[in-house]
Amino acid sequence: MAPTSHLALINVFTGDIQGGLGPFLGTWLAGIDGWTPARVGLVTTVVGIGALLLSGPFGALVDRLGRPRLLIGLACAAILAGTLLLLPARAFATVLSAQMLAAAGGTLLLPAVTALTLGMVGKDAFPRQQGRNQAFNHVGILAAAAIIGLGTRTTGPAIAFWVLGAMAALAILATATTPAGAFNARRAAGWTEDADDAPARSPLRQIFGNRKLLVLALALALFNLGSGGMLSLLGQKLVATAADAQSWVARYVMVAQLVMIPVALFAGSLADRRGRRQLLVAACAVLPVRAAISAFVDDPVWLVTAEILDGVASGIIGVAVPVVVADLTWGSGRTQTALGSLNAVQGIGGALSAWYGGLAQAWLGWTGAFLALGAPAVAALALVLWLDTTTESPRGGSPAPDGA
Repeated sequence: MAPTSHLALINVFTGDIQGGLGPFLGTWLAGIDGWTPARVGLVTTVVGIGALLLSGPFGALVDRLGRPRLLIGLACAAILAGTLLLLPARAFATVLSAQMLAAAGGTLLLPAVTALTLGMVGKDAFPRQQGRNQAFNHVGILAAAAIIGLGTRTTGPAIAFWVLGAMAALAILATATTPAGAFNARRAAGWTEDADDAPARSPLRQIFGNRKLLVLALALALFNLGSGGMLSLLGQKLVATAADAQSWVARYVMVAQLVMIPVALFAGSLADRRGRRQLLVAACAVLPVRAAISAFVDDPVWLVTAEILDGVASGIIGVAVPVVVADLTWGSGRTQTALGSLNAVQGIGGALSAWYGGLAQAWLGWTGAFLALGAPAVAALALVLWLDTTTESPRGGSPAPDGA
């Protein structure tokens, strides 16, 4: 089996497990022990904050250790252990600890898989391979959702635990059987592999003082501020305006994931032909249109269009961000450190999105709330347009180093 086939399997099996039980957590806790939404929300919030704080240090760990296969295995084991510990858990502290263990594993997965990909295919082939990674990732999410959806009818909500456990075990197996010789540790950290001596890592202040990375981080935080809570708010709108809101939201999730598969493949190819900046511009331009459709359309059938656009934007972002970070940090030995830190900043925007959207709805109503969610995306678009030389030019050629 080719090394990239192992990479494909890793991405299929890790697609669904990065967030642990995710949306099934509240259903499980409410069903088995009568947890209130406030109690579930408190656990989710604390775990989310913990994951954000771990994102940058875990990226630095991936760079420093240089063993992404080992870290992927440990991450999957942590997710598996944390999820299975929920089965007997009833006390608040036990549930919180189990979820934090699973969230830590999910946070470690992204930089570890990115490092393995870079170390395996190199920087030139990275955009296309990242597109394939994301496509296989969404295939895994869809497969797991379908199995859980069908299995819940016959075996109950516990099926989510067994599906997640099986995928984590298969991810560990796919990682363990990946040939060690197909991976280059220098490429994984953002170094060329042909240097004679051990290169020095760039100082952290140079990475965190990179103006292009800082502007990109702000743009992505604004993007996620607009995007993160939009589907949740749309579900709440449907409760007030349409019948069977829960079923429609489930359909929207499936539609978005299906769209992300071809979009990710296309974005990986387009990154080399047209340049990375255009991908970021397209993703940021789509989100205000999605917000406008959600604001002015009430028919749940036509609202599918908004979630198709969600699939387009999210599919592009998932491919473009790691590629842009690799471009901007190549030669530093800090690529995964920068990616982990950038993910933390994105996460802050996403974490605030539901609160921001809910506040806007209380003040402005449904139409005003969605337009308010579209406003940060317009600001993100302006930043990306202003960031004229975000990445390397199409078909090769490294960008000029950015001043710290």
